[in-house]
Amino acid sequence: MYEKFGLFINGDWIKSFQNGEVRSPVTEGVLGTVSMASPRDTVSAIDAAERAMTDLRKMGGFERADALHRAADAMISRKSEAAHMISSETGKPIAQAEREWSLACDQFRWYAEEARRIYGRVVESRVPGGRFEITAEPVGIVGAFTAWNFPAALPARKLAPALAAGCSVVLRPSSQTPGVAMVMVDCLKDAGLPNGAINLVVGSTSDTYATIMADKRVRKVSLTGSTRVGQQMIRDAADTVKKVSMELGGNAPLIVYEDADIEPALDAIVPTKYANCGQVCVTPDRFFIHDSLHDTFVEGFVERTAKIKVGDGLNPATAMGPLINRARLEEIENIVEGALKEGATLAFGGNRPTQFNAGYFFEPTVLTNVSDDMKVSIEENFGPIAAISRFSEEEEVLERANSSDMGLAAYAFTRSPDRARRTVAALKSGMVGINSFALAASEVPFGGTNHSGMGREGGCEGIEDYLDTKLAQIVF
Repeated sequence: MYEKFGLFINGDWIKSFQNGEVRSPVTEGVLGTVSMASPRDTVSAIDAAERAMTDLRKMGGFERADALHRAADAMISRKSEAAHMISSETGKPIAQAEREWSLACDQFRWYAEEARRIYGRVVESRVPGGRFEITAEPVGIVGAFTAWNFPAALPARKLAPALAAGCSVVLRPSSQTPGVAMVMVDCLKDAGLPNGAINLVVGSTSDTYATIMADKRVRKVSLTGSTRVGQQMIRDAADTVKKVSMELGGNAPLIVYEDADIEPALDAIVPTKYANCGQVCVTPDRFFIHDSLHDTFVEGFVERTAKIKVGDGLNPATAMGPLINRARLEEIENIVEGALKEGATLAFGGNRPTQFNAGYFFEPTVLTNVSDDMKVSIEENFGPIAAISRFSEEEEVLERANSSDMGLAAYAFTRSPDRARRTVAALKSGMVGINSFALAASEVPFGGTNHSGMGREGGCEGIEDYLDTKLAQIVF
């Protein structure tokens, strides 16, 4: 699967002296071997990125925009190849993989146009004959680190705004899912950007991450990953005072008020919860259901969950694939077992499916009688577990929803516009969906608060972290 790729440095695919295996979460077999970067390879990528900054500064925004549009055209033409790679590496259903690739293409379309809209402003000076000019310049070399759960969307959210801003990039995708990032970089290869504008290294933390973080030429780092990794990156970035943006974990609450339209709500909630086997940072984890609807909600939720077909994502009939690896599978088992010991009730699932002899499959699982002090409520489970509890009063449920240190996404279902507005205002979250889960789009900012990270990806806000502001006082 990876024969024509490798490390991408200074405009060329190169092979390294060390390799790593990529395994299928469906079969547990080896999908292929990829080149793994050494510290020297990573330094070479940074060297190439440094040289490219000179050429990128000479390119105007309109020229960079044309290059990103050409990259998007190439990506669209390779949708089938990319979706197959995503599904093979992650196990997610092929329809979800196709949608993810389309979202990635859209990032390049959006930021191609944002490259033309990097504005400054002029401010009148108090000095006679003078004026202030405020302009935006590329921050410099960017180190981009992405997770495995969305191996196309996450790199695109970093590459597109960075290149639009005029920054060169060293991309380090997850070594569990490197293939689709390679396809994306291959699409950028002939788009008209300078050699070294985009570089890709796959490798261990010590060989890639540590080298990038220690190099003072890298002026910004962007991470999508766990809160624990984000906290370490903040500490490491301090040594060379790098600019940092990161999208970290979530533990999204979902509130179903007594006036919700229950059937359409269930039709939206169940497939969203189990998309990508629950391995989505913005997926609802903590379900707060009004007393008057609780039993009806649980009955309808279980009925729909029981119909979900679990299997290989490359099978078009599959609605939920496996977890990414054995460690995640064992962690999900431990979370369910712990919740049951703490007093939760298993309404559906809770086990490995018996029909598979291999793979990291786990049943879509529904827990009820969940309390806020259980681990399944306190921590992001990042798996196919819906943890359901009751509430009776609006003020009570909003307080409970805000009890997490995370603040990435939150959701509520209601037919009352006034309640919707009150809920949006009260929830401590970077993103709120009312009767909708459609929060991820290229034209709007994506990101969280508190332990869920800092900075935004998407929208006009997404390019700001890749720019420095310069002030000039000009007097004649």
